[in-house]
Amino acid sequence: MTTNKVSQGRSNTQTPSALDNFRPLIVDVAVPLGSYYLFKDAFGMSTFAALAWSSVVPAVRTVWSVVKERRANGLAGLILVVNVVSLLLSFVSGDPRLMLAKDGAVSSTVGIGILVSVALGRPMMTAGMKPFLVKGDQAKEAAWERLVSGRSAASADFLRRERLFSVVWGVALLAECVARVVGAYTIPVDTMVWLGGVLMVGVMALTFVVSGGLAAGPMEAMVRAEAEAEETGARAEVAVAA
Repeated sequence: MTTNKVSQGRSNTQTPSALDNFRPLIVDVAVPLGSYYLFKDAFGMSTFAALAWSSVVPAVRTVWSVVKERRANGLAGLILVVNVVSLLLSFVSGDPRLMLAKDGAVSSTVGIGILVSVALGRPMMTAGMKPFLVKGDQAKEAAWERLVSGRSAASADFLRRERLFSVVWGVALLAECVARVVGAYTIPVDTMVWLGGVLMVGVMALTFVVSGGLAAGPMEAMVRAEAEAEETGARAEVAVAA
């Protein structure tokens, strides 16, 4: 009977779709950013109006999390803060170099927000990383909870790497901000217009590699090992009971 329950639990585990894995990042990050460019470029809205309308989703998500879930949605709240900062900076105009430099305000705001979340003991990047590691697997979900709760022998290392993942992203985004500001005032404007996009893509790609090697990769291995150990223990109990 116990064997049937174990088998049933495993059979109920479904491999999530790509949409399931990406949902937190899509809703909290991609939708607000995509809607900004849609309102600005496709509908011809002003920068101020596009930023204001693209703030609706993160604002609703933040309020919903506080009211219904009794906790703050970190990613949605951060994107809302970024949009507010950008709205304030949109009043600054006239100097093309200043306009290029202010693009770094987004990276710096996000970077500082991430580092503050680490200092407060609630690493913000975890919300976007967890779906990629557990992949909707119930056993891995349970293993994750044991690791973050401190009930596993590997918990200390797991929590350290969880913080490290966010620190890497926070530092990388601050570094991008510095590079944008320096480039805005030292590189020809025409060059910096396209170089800014290249810089962002390069920083993102490098950060994915570094954070994956230092934190996400080892964390995924720990989650898998924890889940396998629990399954082995369950099988041993079945064998003893039999």
